[in-house]
Amino acid sequence: MKTLYAKFIVITIGMMFVSFMLAFIISNMYYQQKVKPLNDEKNTKVALYIAAYAEGHTENSLTEYLNNIAAVGYQIYLVDKYGNHQFFGDPFREKNLSTSVKEEVLQGNIFHGILRFPHNTFVTGFFANELKNSIGVPLNYNGTSYALFIRPNIKFLFSEIHFLFGWIIIISITLTMIMVIINTKFLVKPLSTLTKATKSLSNGHFNVELDITRHDELGELSKSFLRMAKKLEQMEDVRKEFISNISHDIQSPLSNIKGYTNLLENEAISLEDRNQYVSIINGEIRRLSTLTKQLLLLASLDRNESILQKKQFNLGQQIKELVRNFQWALSEKEIMLSYSIPDIDIVGDPSLLNTVWDNLLSNAIKYNKPNGTIDISIEQKAQTVYVTFKDTGIGLKSTETDRIFDRFYRADKSRSRTIKGTGLGLSIVKTIIDLHAGDIHVTSKENKGTTFIVKLPATGQGDRHRDPR
Repeated sequence: MKTLYAKFIVITIGMMFVSFMLAFIISNMYYQQKVKPLNDEKNTKVALYIAAYAEGHTENSLTEYLNNIAAVGYQIYLVDKYGNHQFFGDPFREKNLSTSVKEEVLQGNIFHGILRFPHNTFVTGFFANELKNSIGVPLNYNGTSYALFIRPNIKFLFSEIHFLFGWIIIISITLTMIMVIINTKFLVKPLSTLTKATKSLSNGHFNVELDITRHDELGELSKSFLRMAKKLEQMEDVRKEFISNISHDIQSPLSNIKGYTNLLENEAISLEDRNQYVSIINGEIRRLSTLTKQLLLLASLDRNESILQKKQFNLGQQIKELVRNFQWALSEKEIMLSYSIPDIDIVGDPSLLNTVWDNLLSNAIKYNKPNGTIDISIEQKAQTVYVTFKDTGIGLKSTETDRIFDRFYRADKSRSRTIKGTGLGLSIVKTIIDLHAGDIHVTSKENKGTTFIVKLPATGQGDRHRDPR
């Protein structure tokens, strides 16, 4: 995956390279069209001035005069009609010059060697220390015709090229800034889209569209955002379902209480019916009380993990005591219970963990079949304790196991009419186990049975923070 950082580095270097190349091309075009003719014109004027001065001061030595000019910063080549020649100043790298050019200058014409120098892509021609890259002018001294060729030496060229380099820098910076602005807009666009999606999400619109085809941090951010939006939508559905379920679970017993209370007002009913109605009312009150206690427990667990009161205790003894308390329910439903519960010490909240085992065992009894079996086992591997509750009950459908720990979720809607529950027990179990940095796994087959496996750290270490469900 290409990271945004790497992309930025590559793009920046690419922009600098492209900007430099474009600036170099533009500068070369400017050199060929503007600087080169001006340089040729300027040096032609200098050459003509040198020739005119020499012609007007024949009392001076020509050789001495040209040596002085060369010392100022020029390279000079002097040739007469007989082919006698002299060089003054720094030597030329290449001294090739055609006879026709010499003859042209000796006949009184000006040779524009700088202007005629080949049009190369690069401005290196500006520095070409060649005799043909010079200005040639005629010179008559004491009745002798000469051809005088001059060009500024490298030291002068460097001072003049500053202007050209200045243009290269200005053009490079300008083009780089333009490209950075364009590229930044390209990089910021997905962030702007994310901002709009965030506003849409805050208004309750969960169906947002983002570009998830990118393979950098922005692509990962978009994918994470869409996962978050989907999770929030699920949470919103759960919230609505929660309100609907709790309204039903509170309204239903209240309606029953009200209905049977009205029946009790009838003095004509028999004592047997009256006792039955009172028993039903008490059952609904207990149901409401259980629901309230479970809601308060969930609220406490969600609000603050400091509810945990950890200490070391014997897990095996705790579960054995729980089994003894459920003997009457096991006998009533004729369920055979077997267990392998060694004495194992763990660090945790004994009260909350007892709630876990109570829920798991009561469910195993409640949803078991007559003459069914329940098997409970505890096993320690390294620093992890495994507690297993296995029953031969009515089981769960494969589509139901994913939601079994959701609040108010009842896996089998039809059985809720005969087996009443709040739908909060397993949610409480999952929350308590999460607070203990543990895990719970369920496997089930319809009409075959269900197995819950709880994993807990034996030392109580590794508590993890958990977002409220």
